[in-house]
Amino acid sequence: MFTERHRMGRADKAVLRLAFGLVLAVLVAYGLALKAPYAVCVVAVLILCKPGPPIPLFKGIVFALVVAALMAAGVLSVPILQNYALAGVMLTAALLYAVFYLGARKANPLTTILVMAGTLIPVVGAVEQALAFQIGVTLAVGLCIGVLVSGASHALFPDLPPTMGKGAAVEVPSRESASWIALRAIVVVVPVFVLALINPSFYVAAIMKSVALGQQAGSTSIRSAGRELVGSTLMGAAIAGCLWFGLSLRPNLWMLMLWMAAAALWAGTRLFRVRTGAFPPSFWVQSLVTMLLLLGPAIEDSAGGTDVLKASAMRVALFVAVALYAWVTVWALEHWRAARSRALFFRHG
Repeated sequence: MFTERHRMGRADKAVLRLAFGLVLAVLVAYGLALKAPYAVCVVAVLILCKPGPPIPLFKGIVFALVVAALMAAGVLSVPILQNYALAGVMLTAALLYAVFYLGARKANPLTTILVMAGTLIPVVGAVEQALAFQIGVTLAVGLCIGVLVSGASHALFPDLPPTMGKGAAVEVPSRESASWIALRAIVVVVPVFVLALINPSFYVAAIMKSVALGQQAGSTSIRSAGRELVGSTLMGAAIAGCLWFGLSLRPNLWMLMLWMAAAALWAGTRLFRVRTGAFPPSFWVQSLVTMLLLLGPAIEDSAGGTDVLKASAMRVALFVAVALYAWVTVWALEHWRAARSRALFFRHG
């Protein structure tokens, strides 16, 4: 007989929603052969990992329009970056600071999508305007797919209405803390953005990784920064390697969907605390994002005849280097902030 203790909890349903939603995103992105389909999956994962109820369709459309406006601004900034590089980089940094600041104040995990749009489009547009438009369409489609698959996942595995008085309130950072979080994030993202302007073809995937790291670096503590930033990168690389080995046995869309579901279930049980572990949820979110950023380009390399192992090794090395840089940045900024606070205390004390 079905009893209360046999019902799935919220965490179990969240894991199933993540796996089901990622499978749907893979089916649409790779089945329709969209440009950079792994970017669609990254956006879908970020939406599916968002706590709370699904994003309403109308709100998702509004957010997609905001992303579209930011992408248009990114295309318009290309001439500035080409002719007035320093002014263009400073303008981009100011825009990213505002997005990170508002994201910290509103506690919105979708900030990563906005930052990706604001950094990817100018870099790709510096190479080819048409390609920038295609990438922009991919991100917009990925956002719409993410909202739809999130809604479908919640409809298939719905949560019970929360009991009155239950549920922990989300702690909103103060203005000063949000400003510091935004500063740490742009110090991580902007140098990679500049490198991408120099060599867009090599650093486009690194931009997406640095954006994810920037979001993570803004919220992590100095004690756990190395373990989270570098560890999640290595974990994502390990998951991508396992999935690539599995796909090599039978490379087709259906096997890709099954292996993605397996990865989502394995990481999701730890992300949503079905299985307790030493790593926070952000670690597993970034592991899944890293897995997609490594596996997706590897699939494209294989289809294009590129040496997959060599290209993947270079991406892993680049991702680890970016993660190490983010770790050193967090450590240096926090020590500088602590030293400055002590100096001000002794001066006014």
